[in-house]
Amino acid sequence: MSNLTIIQRSPDPEQVVAQSRAHRSIAARIRDLGRNRIGALLLLIATVVAIVWANVAHGSYEAFWETHLTVGVGDLQLDFTLHALVNDALMAIFFFTVGLEVRREFAIGELTSWSRAMVPVLAAIAGLALPALLFVMIAADSGQAHAWGIVISTDTAFLVGALALIGPRVPGRLRVFLLALAVVDDIGALSIIALVYTENFNPLPLVLAAIGLAGVYFTRYLRGGRGPVYATLAVIVWLCFLASGVHPTLAGVAIALLVPVYRPDRRDVEHALDLARTFRQSPNTEYARAAANSLRESISINERLQSAYAPYVAYVILPLFALANAGVVLSPEILGAAIASPLTWGIVAGLVVGKFLGVFGAAAVLRVLKLGEFGPGLTLDRIAGGAALCGIGFTISLFIVDIAIEDADSQNEARVGVLAASVLAFLIATLVFRISDALRPDVEVGQTLARPVDARRDHVFGAADAPYTIVEYGDFQCGFCLKASGSIQEVHKELGDRLRYVWRHAPLTQYHPNALAGAEAAEAAAMQGKFFEFERGLFADQENQRPSDIVRLARELGLDVEKFERDLTSPEVTGRVRDDMLDAEAMGITSVPTLFVNGRRHTGPYDAQSLIRALGEAEQSEPVR
Repeated sequence: MSNLTIIQRSPDPEQVVAQSRAHRSIAARIRDLGRNRIGALLLLIATVVAIVWANVAHGSYEAFWETHLTVGVGDLQLDFTLHALVNDALMAIFFFTVGLEVRREFAIGELTSWSRAMVPVLAAIAGLALPALLFVMIAADSGQAHAWGIVISTDTAFLVGALALIGPRVPGRLRVFLLALAVVDDIGALSIIALVYTENFNPLPLVLAAIGLAGVYFTRYLRGGRGPVYATLAVIVWLCFLASGVHPTLAGVAIALLVPVYRPDRRDVEHALDLARTFRQSPNTEYARAAANSLRESISINERLQSAYAPYVAYVILPLFALANAGVVLSPEILGAAIASPLTWGIVAGLVVGKFLGVFGAAAVLRVLKLGEFGPGLTLDRIAGGAALCGIGFTISLFIVDIAIEDADSQNEARVGVLAASVLAFLIATLVFRISDALRPDVEVGQTLARPVDARRDHVFGAADAPYTIVEYGDFQCGFCLKASGSIQEVHKELGDRLRYVWRHAPLTQYHPNALAGAEAAEAAAMQGKFFEFERGLFADQENQRPSDIVRLARELGLDVEKFERDLTSPEVTGRVRDDMLDAEAMGITSVPTLFVNGRRHTGPYDAQSLIRALGEAEQSEPVR
């Protein structure tokens, strides 16, 4: 278990820099790579091993994955090959995690608001349709035109891992855009697998599966022991899908969509804190168990399952899938057949060209028409790099090769096409991102305010036509931000209506455990017209910003507490804070307060006189943004 370090006061910036330069162990460097990069690297290694194994010892590769396993009791037995075990059983867990992410995004994530979702949703739809159209046009003469599902989906694991490896500097908004797009992309792929590639359909087992899924839904109301019940019902539903002719991996998606997801409730968090406090005062096994259970229950089952299964999917299941499915023989005969095959070229064109034109083209049209939200950092050149990465179809493409094409030679040609398309997409994306970064010199990043002040969504104190503007990116638990707040108040006393002050959120969650909650609470207060009153209240008591303290402050300010608590968990509130944080990332903000004086980043002291001098200098050289 990792240690949780809570720092209640803002760290000295010089000490933070010194710590970051300290020698780090190899284990720490591996952890710094992150799950996405490590998972993508393992997937790549497994793919290379599968190709080498299949070409060096093809007989042993085929024989190993065709090994039969029999599981059963009495006359009830299931017979699987190792290949089928990976594709039908283990991949059900992968699709289960995909379903969890889909459920979360539509409940509390990026897809809750149409204005936010419009760009990735329409780009994903175009990225599904155009590749399929190109494939059918090119592969029509191959006799495999029905396998158009191979080119429709993007490999999310490779996409995120590749973005972490070769993506542009500060890729925050592009990452959010691509993840939202991947969710819609997965929905399309899963629907097509269910509707197009289901054979020998038997409806009776699906009736039993529906009963099992109803049980999954109502399991949430059990007071305890939900884990074994979920596991038992999941096995039953999977077996029913297998017997029905519908691909059993879709059972994982169906189950995931019924798992509850919600943001932590204030009362649950407070209860967990009370139990932890009781355990601290009277340490014993009973209090420890109660505190641990309460903390766990305050987090939704969806998010707990994502956290639990994500490492197994990234480090075990997907590499095993690649090992079992990427073993294409690259003999001169097969490569020659692939080069001459319209099936291979249909796949390459669909994934590399179709995905790019669909995703980038849809986004460009929306940008020209000024529809949807893009935000700083989500520029068309970066979307172009992301659109190229979407051509990495790998996992689901190989998955559909196995279920859509029966002829072994055609399967080999299709696998060559998938592998070639993935390599080409990666190389093209790398080139696009390098050119994009070259056009943006490091020295200019973050020196100018990325998003101009907008009175319709920003928190503005002062006259709209004021000649002087200070924009602060800050954290309500930061002691340095408290000092800056005092300085800005002095500047306002000096300049009066000539100063316009704007607050934006940049909570340092690694140092201040309640900073994000404070930012969201301030946004909830803003929905009742009390942002700056709430801001002053948070700064006045930086040490006490637990959920009960936040609600108490709302009550003292005369807010409608019930509405305030509902707004705390609303997508509008979380979206506003996330937008500010992504802006901060795009401008390279790593410490707070970070001030922008008339649109230019302020460096140096931020006492009142220094800020007044900086405003005077900025007025002469830069326009107000």
